Amino acid sequence: MPETPITVTNLRKVYRVHEREEGLGAAVKSVFARRFKEVAAVDDISFEIGAGEVVGFLGPNGAGKTTTLKMLSGLLHPDGGDARVLGHTPWKRERSYLQLITLVMGQRSQLLWDIPAADSLLVLREVYNLSDAQYRRTLDDLIGLLDMGDLLHKPVRNLSLGERMKVEFAAALIHGPKVLFLDEPTIGLDVTMQSRIRSFVAEYNARTGASILLTSHYMDDIVALCRRVIVIHHGKLLYDGGLADLAARLAPHKLIGVTLTPGTPVDFERYGEVVDRQELRVTIKVPREAAPDRTAQIVGELRDRLADLSLEDPPIEEVIDRVFSAGEALESEPAAR
Repeated sequence: MPETPITVTNLRKVYRVHEREEGLGAAVKSVFARRFKEVAAVDDISFEIGAGEVVGFLGPNGAGKTTTLKMLSGLLHPDGGDARVLGHTPWKRERSYLQLITLVMGQRSQLLWDIPAADSLLVLREVYNLSDAQYRRTLDDLIGLLDMGDLLHKPVRNLSLGERMKVEFAAALIHGPKVLFLDEPTIGLDVTMQSRIRSFVAEYNARTGASILLTSHYMDDIVALCRRVIVIHHGKLLYDGGLADLAARLAPHKLIGVTLTPGTPVDFERYGEVVDRQELRVTIKVPREAAPDRTAQIVGELRDRLADLSLEDPPIEEVIDRVFSAGEALESEPAAR
């Protein structure tokens, strides 16, 4: 039976942080007697990611997401626990391991600014010891997937942020990695470019079967790419399971969208709580278990004026906010699988 590509077991990373009080006296005192406290950036988390999975890794700033990705890519050594990625211990940084993975961090460049990206890619070909045929085949695929055109032949400093992220992806994937750690890959990009990057990641995953762990503050990224999410807060794992299951667990209501043709005003409050009203369209919040009956009631009573009707879960951003606010309760429950 093949080994699970990513296995994390009780992983922990602790930082010693210097503490001192305000004022000149405290500053002088700290020169001779410094006080430190330990802060657990990652606190005993465990999870597995299977072959070909794209998993969203969510949490507020400072939750421990980037620290986890840095340990899994070999940039940091943990203070406890273990991890195996493609049969390797990441922080040993074996050459054979580094040829199998990549780490993409939004707005952090691995390319030299003053030369075309094509020249940096040639350096990476030598670093990864790629044959000419393998290099050309992979580069041609990436050019097609990313629609890069002549971007590779412009100095990196002359590229827009969106264009630069395209060539950054080309550099990160030129060696054909089997595991991708993506840390905010669409941060700062406009909506159109975010969509293009999402499409590229989905297509790359479909073509190669690579396993992907993705962090993002843009929930559109998570919804478009991930069926499963891992949520951490203050370094602790709060939830590991399906994105849809998370909504069902923490959002005990659904939203009914109703659009009517012009006519006599309707008292929508009798169907549920009206949370939004825009001319002829109304959004009603109802208990999840009551949604089928309320929807049928609306159809039966307003059939002659009904122009459109929708039933959906609340925005995933709202669900994630509830995860963070309910963190203590979630910590005491087993993670969903």
